[in-house]
Amino acid sequence: MGISERANSRISDFESKLSFDALISPTGPFYAGVDLGTTYIVTALVDHEGVPAAGVLTRSQSSIRDGLVLDYVGALSILRRQIDTLHKAGFRFDWGGAAFPPGTTGRNVETYAHILRSMGMEVAGLIDEPTAASLALEITDGAVVDVGGGTTGISVLREGEVVYTADEPTGGIHVDLVLAGHFRISVEEAERVKRDPEQQGRIYPLIRPVFQKMASIVSRHLQGHSVDTLYLVGGTCCFPGIKDVMESETGLPVVLPVNPLLVTPLGIALSCFRMAKTGSPPS
Repeated sequence: MGISERANSRISDFESKLSFDALISPTGPFYAGVDLGTTYIVTALVDHEGVPAAGVLTRSQSSIRDGLVLDYVGALSILRRQIDTLHKAGFRFDWGGAAFPPGTTGRNVETYAHILRSMGMEVAGLIDEPTAASLALEITDGAVVDVGGGTTGISVLREGEVVYTADEPTGGIHVDLVLAGHFRISVEEAERVKRDPEQQGRIYPLIRPVFQKMASIVSRHLQGHSVDTLYLVGGTCCFPGIKDVMESETGLPVVLPVNPLLVTPLGIALSCFRMAKTGSPPS
């Protein structure tokens, strides 16, 4: 199995809309998906047909950690700036949705709704991250592996339903720590080195063991589950070589979308669109 051309095209379309023209005259209604990640906070907008309309991406390494909102005020500040940017460009929206990591429960989930309401949005609904990703990828079966900044989420889907989830504390920050220790630089500088295309080939041998550990974690959680394909999403999956490591270590076919970082926020916006229309979570 793989990702449809339509799904990859929609992800690419969303990526192009991150640099939207502030002089255009948007016609609503629009539906917002807010992805509160460890390394990035992303707001995605789709229109009344579910077509990507605009988006804003902001780096944030202090507000969210391991799926928990540690700096509520900081998260609100970043999100407010994103929404102001969209409003100034003419995009108006009342409905919003958000996603939470696998295993998040109770008040930790409700925090995401409180943040949306603080921005003046009606909450169409909350959705778990793997289900959001599956909407953007247009898949119903397989395992979604979401390697973010702080955690790796593993979710098994069968006929459109999430039948197993797990979340492990290993992600992009652990790659940064390896680089910081090796080169004796700050974690912030290590992050810049990691994202530099000219440096990635040189540092790959250093961080390959981190990817192997992630793959071993995935394999352990998939034991006892019938899975024929892994789908990689999340910002850390943008690093060249992680797909090959996952395939080699798990023995499963691995599919990488055009921009793994943008899959979940787009899926959240699509979920918001569907829930606002139907009044219930997407199936």
